[in-house]
Amino acid sequence: LWPYTLARSAVRFSKDWKKADEELQKSFPRLSGDLLTSILNNTRYPATLLNGTVQRIRAEHDVTWARASVIKAYYSKNEDPLCPKEVLTVSVNKESTNIPYNLGRLFAVLERTQEAANPNINTTIKNRFFNSASATPSLVFPTLINLAQKHLAKLNEGQRIALDKSIGELSDKLGETFPKQLMLAEQGAFQLGYYQQRQEYFKKKTDTTEQKEEA
Repeated sequence: LWPYTLARSAVRFSKDWKKADEELQKSFPRLSGDLLTSILNNTRYPATLLNGTVQRIRAEHDVTWARASVIKAYYSKNEDPLCPKEVLTVSVNKESTNIPYNLGRLFAVLERTQEAANPNINTTIKNRFFNSASATPSLVFPTLINLAQKHLAKLNEGQRIALDKSIGELSDKLGETFPKQLMLAEQGAFQLGYYQQRQEYFKKKTDTTEQKEEA
């Protein structure tokens, strides 16, 4: 990725590149230059890149492709055991036992369950609970799990079995209790787990559509 593309993840998303550039220069005037320097010198990426991106995720409750790329790029260069290489993958790593990562995946499954039960819903659990789920899981996930049971009851048998199985498999990876708090790097793993699990659903939907068109 070009340094400027990565740097734009630290500011509010806008299709207007000029507007985004103005906000980037105003909020993080040195970021693009510092990032380019770190790339050319093969040194650690600037912390402002990660901090700005995390702030945008918290503000917009959205992990975009570019923001996920920043998290992976940052922790690939700035290694941290709390966001290990096993979660810095291109697609979802179903073999990972990393708890924050699997919490993010579980959150995505719970959101998917809500969407399946309420097809026309505009505001999902992501809008209300994403930040707290990624920072203080023990305060949020018990409520979300209970809510999911009500959503599952509304689904047809096929949907209910598939989603309930996913919830069960991920819950087994997490153990009996949820972490009280996740550190910044662990929140990065959570965000990647959420993003990759969501992409998995989009991929399945695309594959199904293509198969119908071919038939």
